[in-house]
Amino acid sequence: MNKVALVTGASAGLGVEFARHLAKRGHRLVLAARRKERLDELAKELGNARAVAIDLSKKDSAAKLLADIEANGETVDLLVNNAGFGLIGRFAELDANRLRQMIDLNVGALTDLCRGVTPGMIERKSGAILNLASTAAFQPGPKMAVYFATKAFVLSLSEALHEELKPHGIKVSCLCPGPTRTEFGDVAGFGGNGLFDRVAMNAAQVVETGLRGLESNQAVVVAGWMNKIGAASTRFAPRSVVRKIAGAIKY
Repeated sequence: MNKVALVTGASAGLGVEFARHLAKRGHRLVLAARRKERLDELAKELGNARAVAIDLSKKDSAAKLLADIEANGETVDLLVNNAGFGLIGRFAELDANRLRQMIDLNVGALTDLCRGVTPGMIERKSGAILNLASTAAFQPGPKMAVYFATKAFVLSLSEALHEELKPHGIKVSCLCPGPTRTEFGDVAGFGGNGLFDRVAMNAAQVVETGLRGLESNQAVVVAGWMNKIGAASTRFAPRSVVRKIAGAIKY
């Protein structure tokens, strides 16, 4: 079986950067995302990569992706769970189907992929998982309530898996970026926000930080010193204060 690095959400933003960085490190790649044309272009650019066009928010999509990998004689040695999106707006006014789609992608597919690859990693006594959360994981987020909640799940799951899988020689890290220059803001509904743009890191910086953290098997990796301070501060401030501050942010 050929060992591969599986990168989800690989058609844009951090996913593209992860693919490029891993290709430079000599990894054979499987790139998964919805937009086939973008994936095909990236796979062609990288050379040692294969594209799988798939919508991971749909039922049983993670199982279908893993079955495709197995059918191609590949086994996942590194999983980068990057696929996800956010939505801004009042909870009662956002589209219910879209909210559920976010949960199914940000939480459901990520969990299914982790569960799908870990038995093989345990058997081989090697492997690595990098889950993408956010600094949103450290506090509740009024006006982005479901997105913040999904990232809190990712952080908690990743920390637990870090401890469970460490004795088996498997590395698990949770990367928590703050604002990053990608398409995320446009999809979420606050593209062009001046404050967001001023404090945002570039995608390459975030990816480099995440991969370094995974190599050293850090359970939680926060990208950027300002984000580290912000994440740490939420652990000491009263929850009532944290949620009011989060709710006052203008997206």
